[in-house]
Amino acid sequence: MGEKPEDGVVSFNRQAWDRVADAGDRYYRAMTSEQIQSARDGEWRIRITPTKAVPRDWLEPLDGKEILLLAGGGGQQSPILAALGAKVTVFDLSPRQLERDIEIAEREGFEIEAVSGDMADLSMFESERFDMVLNPCSVCYIPDVVPVWKEVARVLRHGGTFMTGVINPLYYIFDAAKLDRDEFVVRHKIPYSDADLGEEQSELLGDERPREFGHSLSDLIGAQLDAGMQLVGFYEDGWGGSDKLSTHISTFLATRSRKL
Repeated sequence: MGEKPEDGVVSFNRQAWDRVADAGDRYYRAMTSEQIQSARDGEWRIRITPTKAVPRDWLEPLDGKEILLLAGGGGQQSPILAALGAKVTVFDLSPRQLERDIEIAEREGFEIEAVSGDMADLSMFESERFDMVLNPCSVCYIPDVVPVWKEVARVLRHGGTFMTGVINPLYYIFDAAKLDRDEFVVRHKIPYSDADLGEEQSELLGDERPREFGHSLSDLIGAQLDAGMQLVGFYEDGWGGSDKLSTHISTFLATRSRKL
């Protein structure tokens, strides 16, 4: 049997994220020893969207909690969670991203579990293993988000919490090339796939950038509820900096859900 299209995307994005880990992009820089010590001293923030910190009352207390950091490799969130006493399992598609977490854990004396795989398949974890699942913005890199929410609900204990950052679907309706020139031209439908660009895909995105998908709100939020979770928290965020669309509307959404 040949490779399914979604398998090709997973393989492509795994290699792309390995390259991101090596490049040290500003959005994906690992925590320093100074930042980790600050967390130990009570000064910390965790982000699942670009600029806003997750409210502390969404997270605390963390001491002794079993946490799955889903698609969260790269050494940004795991050191903070571990410094605050959580038992952290980092799951990521990219082995190179996970190496960042392992390197920091060894340097700082933390114990973490690092597992590589596709976030739509968490079959290596038993049901109801985790108190919390934390998912930094990443489902934009997979074709179908619904299986992810089902797997999250399965591995969460009853009463456990799930936090995720997602991209507002409106972000994907615009012509990206024109948006870079401050021209707001509606071009695409939701759900969206970079494959919709056809022959322009390589020209506009290059051959190394991870491929993205824009999901409907029904899949991003409604499917969490269908999986057996209850929405209990919400906030919005933007890219910050010079991003023009973010000056008109929040381009990121963060949700907190509880497994019923």
